[in-house]
Amino acid sequence: MAEPLTAKRLAASPTVKLARMSSLTGILFAGLFVVALVLVHTTPTLSASDADITAFYNSSSTALVTVGIYLIPLAGIAFLWHAHTTRLLIKSRTPSPSAIPDGLQLVSGILFVVLLFAGTASAGSVALLKDLTTAPLPSPDFARGMLAVGYGMVFIYALRGAGMYALTTTSLLREAGIMPKWLALVSYLVAAFLLLSTLMHPAAMLLFPTWVVVAGLVVFIRAGRVTEPPVSERQSA
Repeated sequence: MAEPLTAKRLAASPTVKLARMSSLTGILFAGLFVVALVLVHTTPTLSASDADITAFYNSSSTALVTVGIYLIPLAGIAFLWHAHTTRLLIKSRTPSPSAIPDGLQLVSGILFVVLLFAGTASAGSVALLKDLTTAPLPSPDFARGMLAVGYGMVFIYALRGAGMYALTTTSLLREAGIMPKWLALVSYLVAAFLLLSTLMHPAAMLLFPTWVVVAGLVVFIRAGRVTEPPVSERQSA
């Protein structure tokens, strides 16, 4: 009789509920983000010729980019939801987390979303112009310039925000006692790659949602095995 009661208590604990929500929103973010980024990346590369750029924007392929542009905000909202539930999960275990990683985690998560929005909007702006208006298309040089701004924001700046988020979240989850050592080691390596990578390719950015899903699932599984902190300990902080 004691075992079912214990299982019910664990299932209803704040830590498990928040871990479940963090994991589910992380999966939602990853799915939307991967589809959106792949669609937006169908734009011409920065090294494409003027003829290739003109041909692309005169074709129906721009519709894929436009769909991706509409999906990116949904992915960003899902990430903010995920990030907030993760912060609540951490604070359910450590009411007073370390101030520096806690603050940096919040700021880096917001910066990632802001830069992602701005970068993909820039990269997809010409496709959006073509699909939603009858205005004449800009020159290939202008289109290439907008793509360059978008690539820079996403693959240089937003990628660093993602790396800092992974780094600080790992530190906070380890402090909370709900991330195993092996996953923390892998997470620090992922964070280092995101912070130092010079790749201008979706493969570099897609490592981040992969980490979000894996870390979320492992933390959810582990959350049911850790002991809830004493109520007095949670209230005293």
